[in-house]
Amino acid sequence: MGHKILLVEDDRSISEMVKDHLIKEGYIVTTAFDGEEGIQFFLKDSFDLVLLDLMLPKLEGMEVIKIIRENNLVPILIMSAKDGDVDKAIALGFGADDYISKPFSMIELTARIKASIRRATKYSNNVQQVTNPKMKVGALDVDLANFSVIKDGENIKLTSKEFEILKVFITNPKRVFTKAQIYNHVWQDEYYGDENVINVHMRRLREKIEDNPSDPIYIKTLWGIGYKLGEF
Repeated sequence: MGHKILLVEDDRSISEMVKDHLIKEGYIVTTAFDGEEGIQFFLKDSFDLVLLDLMLPKLEGMEVIKIIRENNLVPILIMSAKDGDVDKAIALGFGADDYISKPFSMIELTARIKASIRRATKYSNNVQQVTNPKMKVGALDVDLANFSVIKDGENIKLTSKEFEILKVFITNPKRVFTKAQIYNHVWQDEYYGDENVINVHMRRLREKIEDNPSDPIYIKTLWGIGYKLGEF
């Protein structure tokens, strides 16, 4: 049985092209042509990945992501012709997993989809393998089994990627990680030098866990090298 993909794209020629290619690759594809229709399909069925255009009629892509992320960690891969850092930052901050710029090759799209589904499967499988699930770092109480982070008694909502980045550091407290190593650990994929993905997730994580994100104490920057967990 092939993996199920929800494709939300209002350009019907792009939608048809992507759908035909993915079906040939063995995926089961449901297509929606606006944000509202996309959410309707999503709520009726279960999908292994959502492929989403940002510029959609009726309900734009950011709103679709917010609704999906209210109670679901399904991988979301954004397709957009707007290739600016601001767009990427907003999109990834809302809880998207990856971003591909239009125009894209079908080979690259298929590789990104496979990687996203593989990461999600590995992420969910890793839950049962945690041997020491509860850890304390400074004011943070981290439960690796339940993906929860509590700071000074308050629950902090992290996306799956933000949580995985934090997990890398707290389970390897003395180790320095380069951006490439973080990407390999969290995305389970080769690093192609796109620092923006790491930078956005790291900034969002720091905004949530640090008292002062500009002067972080939990995840320290070692300039020119990488990052390291602070000492407590």
